[in-house]
Amino acid sequence: MLNIRGLGVASAAAWALCACAPAIQVQTSQLTAQNTPRQMVRIVRPVVLRLATGYSRKLREGSTWRSIGVLPQGSVYRPVGSEFTIEGRQVHEAYLVIDGDRLVGFYLPGESNFSALEPPQSIQIEKING
Repeated sequence: MLNIRGLGVASAAAWALCACAPAIQVQTSQLTAQNTPRQMVRIVRPVVLRLATGYSRKLREGSTWRSIGVLPQGSVYRPVGSEFTIEGRQVHEAYLVIDGDRLVGFYLPGESNFSALEPPQSIQIEKING
């Protein structure tokens, strides 16, 4: 005899196993390294980022980031003394891409790709001596 409740639980479990996080959307990008001394910045206020993949990340207040170059989308900053990642189907090391006072996305150094943050988010940074 077929147990309806058991069938429902089995169907839900099968569906959950098939569900995967979406992949991080990327576009090929060319990082232009800086020839000038590398500027350092500090995050003034914490920022919680909600990614299109459904995951979120927090940029800690006081965390420091070093400029490593520019993309057409903005300046690229690498974390100092820590790692930063974004997550979708896979976890990717990520650097911040900032244009003015907006975080517009992430540079993924392992793949040399840019991933846009939709929508861009306000970010308050201050320049510090490096």
